[in-house]
Amino acid sequence: MAVCGLSSAVCGLRSVVCGLSPAQLLYICSNEHVPENVITVGLILPEMARSASDEHLEELGKLVETAGGIVVATLVARRPAPDPASFIGSGKAEELKRTAERHEVGLIVFDDDLSPAQVRNLEKITGTKVIDRSALILDIFAGRARSREARTQVELAQLEYLLPRLTRQWSHLERQAGGIGTRGVGETQLELDRRIVRTRISRLKDELSRIEKHRQTQRKARQSAFTVALVGYTNAGKSTLFNGLTGGSAEAMDKLFATLDAKSSRAAFEMPRETVVIDTVGFIRKLPHHLVASFRSTMEEAVAADLVLHVIDQSHPQFEDQREIGEKVLTDLGVDPSHVLEVYNKSDRVDDALEARRRNAVSISALTGKGIDLLVDAIRDREVAGGEMMQLEIPYDDSRLSAKLHEVGEVFEQRPNGEATHFSAWVPRQYVHLFERYAVRLDEKVG
Repeated sequence: MAVCGLSSAVCGLRSVVCGLSPAQLLYICSNEHVPENVITVGLILPEMARSASDEHLEELGKLVETAGGIVVATLVARRPAPDPASFIGSGKAEELKRTAERHEVGLIVFDDDLSPAQVRNLEKITGTKVIDRSALILDIFAGRARSREARTQVELAQLEYLLPRLTRQWSHLERQAGGIGTRGVGETQLELDRRIVRTRISRLKDELSRIEKHRQTQRKARQSAFTVALVGYTNAGKSTLFNGLTGGSAEAMDKLFATLDAKSSRAAFEMPRETVVIDTVGFIRKLPHHLVASFRSTMEEAVAADLVLHVIDQSHPQFEDQREIGEKVLTDLGVDPSHVLEVYNKSDRVDDALEARRRNAVSISALTGKGIDLLVDAIRDREVAGGEMMQLEIPYDDSRLSAKLHEVGEVFEQRPNGEATHFSAWVPRQYVHLFERYAVRLDEKVG
């Protein structure tokens, strides 16, 4: 997919006008262009180390590549504070112009959010389309969204990003000559488009609310199952691990945000209880706040899960930084830290595995399968720790309790035994007291 500037934002508005979905229009916009030469731009503030800035720009370059662009140059400015007019200052803006002309670039991407005025000023100085990190990520998400929920979430984020920038999109109308029948056309058109976008935003929020209710219904249906949510930085290997745990065939690529849609499937291993594994969208630093708000319903899967596997790419040079970002997102979502198990993935790419140096952690390679058995054992231990294995003799005339056992527990064996039914079952700790009077101790059974 080729980067086409604010294509995703523009498509969000066009979808309202001509009835096509943003993803369809983005595909049309994107494929009208060959991959563009791109300049990435970063700003170093006094409290930021140059190494941190380099890491952020390296990640920005990967985002550009994911969107289909080619990074041909990188420019870094150092200032005490962002310049209100051009973000990087007039001198650096002129240098950016010369660099853009020398490399014949079609797009300039800034690593930080820009105001609409800063974008206009920079485009006027450089003569080149300018977008920020948020616009780029929205563009990628729009191209990757597949399910109705993901498309709705992305379109909502696009339009909320677009709304304060509509003046720039319709500046050609504001420059029309005055005269009878033409005065005020620009302002009228602008206000009309704002009203259209606000109406569409309201409808999308209503639709997301309905989707969230459907999700809650799905969660209630899974209440008897043990749920395991996979979370982590984008490209940490969550989809590959999901396939390894479920025997599924979810798309897994060495790209940022390869998949956006939450997926769920039963675990392929023998477990004490019915176990459902859920894959979620990846984290990234400086994720657009509109996108975070839109995808919150998807991330609620982690909040409701019995166990959260925080997948970390231990082969990445900044894996500690990525781990901290993941921890912050989980904290913001309200995930109980006691429900989190750290999974250090891609052990096949490092010489020294990390499980020996960390508590409450497992080192694996989802690609080769190394360590998966240890991870499954850790999940099994968490399941068992939440209840007890019980041998029960429930009388035939207490059929309600037998039905309750099937509802809240996991029955492994059931057979008639005289005037009662013998059960071998796992019972959640909060329900053990209901069945204790019919519990059979192993010594009693032997005797």
